[in-house]
Amino acid sequence: MLRLVLGGDALAGLASAMPAASIRLVVPWAGDEFEIPTWTGNEFLLADGRRPALRTFTPVDFDASTNQLTLDIVRHRGGEISQWAEAAHLGDAAAISGPGRGEAIDHDAHHYILLGDEPAIPAIRQMIDAIPDATRVTVHIETVSPDARLELPAHPRLSITWHNAEASAPPCSQIREAVRGLGIDDSTRVWAAGEAAAVQAIRKYLFNERSVPRRHTSIRGYWKVPR
Repeated sequence: MLRLVLGGDALAGLASAMPAASIRLVVPWAGDEFEIPTWTGNEFLLADGRRPALRTFTPVDFDASTNQLTLDIVRHRGGEISQWAEAAHLGDAAAISGPGRGEAIDHDAHHYILLGDEPAIPAIRQMIDAIPDATRVTVHIETVSPDARLELPAHPRLSITWHNAEASAPPCSQIREAVRGLGIDDSTRVWAAGEAAAVQAIRKYLFNERSVPRRHTSIRGYWKVPR
């Protein structure tokens, strides 16, 4: 995991009131000068028609007093954003779009189940902070390395289980298995984020095998296995 802090007066007013809200980070392609892309109404494009190097993140924190935005980035080979962040120096230019809409916490729920992998940790942290103290919170997180086990906020009814990813198994296999053993009733809300195919399987399981109402879930694909 790499912690990146971005700052600048242009970030004023960025804060979102909702947990798990997203931003998009734009950086230059390797070897290019930085350029702020243009929003076409459908997508961001550079002046030459290319798409920019852009990825979506949930911020770890935004300090409105200093206009500093903190992101946690998963280190991995082949990722343009990850490679840029590894080599970034003070004063390097980037751009932020957002924030996007976050998650509305259901204060009538008696139990929240939060499932995810490394990129989902910032959103899970914010969800825990926002869930009422009287609500039970069950968290299952799968990480490739124990080094990614970041500290989570305190909550009086919080249960956390960390899972070690198996090298031979598809991503998020551990959280796919974990959800099968969890009690889910009409007062339970399920939030899951991670590798797209894995969370799609979780979605199908909840809807088709457990008959969980769609309105009681929020399932998000954060990334895809390269093909």
